[in-house]
Amino acid sequence: MNRYEELMNLMRARYSCRNYDTTRRPSREEIDKVLEAARIAPSACNRQPWIFLVVENEEGREAVIRSYERQWIRTAPVFIIALGDHSEAWHRGYDNKDHTDVDVSIAVEHMCMAATALGLGSCWVCNFDAEDIRRDFDIPAELEPVAILPLGYPAEGSTVPAKTRKDADSVIRYGSL
Repeated sequence: MNRYEELMNLMRARYSCRNYDTTRRPSREEIDKVLEAARIAPSACNRQPWIFLVVENEEGREAVIRSYERQWIRTAPVFIIALGDHSEAWHRGYDNKDHTDVDVSIAVEHMCMAATALGLGSCWVCNFDAEDIRRDFDIPAELEPVAILPLGYPAEGSTVPAKTRKDADSVIRYGSL
């Protein structure tokens, strides 16, 4: 199998895991490997406008759970809070567009892919109360909570759901719209 096929298989295996094995936790080595994938992610002008806060203890886990009112999240043993630093981000010269969210998103997806490669599950969570996270983790004003990444082993019986995507003709154009 060539590298492209390996990559496509990995991308097809990655899914939003919403049920974790509550009897197993990722090791520190596994968590560090996931974080290394984020650390090496590209960012606009290599500004790396991010900080990743790992939450493993019960008090921190409860704070994350309070910020996102979905029952499934309680099963995740570890959370990574992705924080964006707007003061460090590249801003496009033409219109001053801030690329913090773009850069943090690239890094978070690198973590998702690394987790999948390690046999771990993950799920992007963006619909959370950022002010609760800011308060409960004493996050300074210059940092924005962008996403929460639950991380753990998928529960027994978890399977990759069928991926429903738009067909290529509806999303790809060559040369003009």
